[in-house]
Amino acid sequence: MPFGYVSPEQQMRDKADYARKGIARGRSVVVLQYEHGILFVAPNPSRALHKISEIYDKIGFAAVGRYNEFEALRLGGIRYADINGYNYARDDVTARGLANLYAQNLGQIFTESPKPFEVELVVAEVGDSSEEDHIYRLTFDGSVFDETGLVAMGGQAEAVASRLKERYRDGLPLAEALEAALFALTEPGGERPPASQLEVAVLDRNRPHRKFLRLNGPRLERVLAEGAGAAPPEAPEVPGTSQTPGLPPTAPEGDIDTGSDG
Repeated sequence: MPFGYVSPEQQMRDKADYARKGIARGRSVVVLQYEHGILFVAPNPSRALHKISEIYDKIGFAAVGRYNEFEALRLGGIRYADINGYNYARDDVTARGLANLYAQNLGQIFTESPKPFEVELVVAEVGDSSEEDHIYRLTFDGSVFDETGLVAMGGQAEAVASRLKERYRDGLPLAEALEAALFALTEPGGERPPASQLEVAVLDRNRPHRKFLRLNGPRLERVLAEGAGAAPPEAPEVPGTSQTPGLPPTAPEGDIDTGSDG
């Protein structure tokens, strides 16, 4: 065996570990269905660098990881959608087609490049009813997952998803869905980010033509206030059982996109 030989299996494992560690350094993003469409929520103090974007008429995009890498994928998806919508018909541009495109690109990069992309993506499409909504999650190696109801990615994704499932149910009004998302994104004992440090958007099936809408400023604050009033009360503390729980471990900060400096 040649000196320095590394088996293909070991190379793939090393690449996967490298990508997972990079993605875990960022902050989580959640995507969930609500009464009239699909909601995207991400802590993000930056007003210039977006984790959540519109791809086409009824298709949205969310990502975690390295900003420059997922931004290149987002722009490629927009070009793909514009060309296909122009050459064929606007209805021919689907989240499934975009997910297949991203899966091919990510899979090729993961296999052939010495360094994989440190990204995880969601491509979502709102339909005429909740049954026709589609949420696709793509990982760094090009794997595609057809999600139902909700998805959390980046950071402490498993813990965030677990908290989100506690509050989620089918057909949530927008305010309650946003409240559930913020409950999931806030670590136990931590403080929620203010409205100015949130990036929130929806795909609203009731909007004509372009379904994507960002929620910010007074509009976002009204929804937050409504959601706070509808939030379930905290469970009362049983006497004699109080304790100060330790904060869960958080991923170290790095040069991964954390919402402030890309």
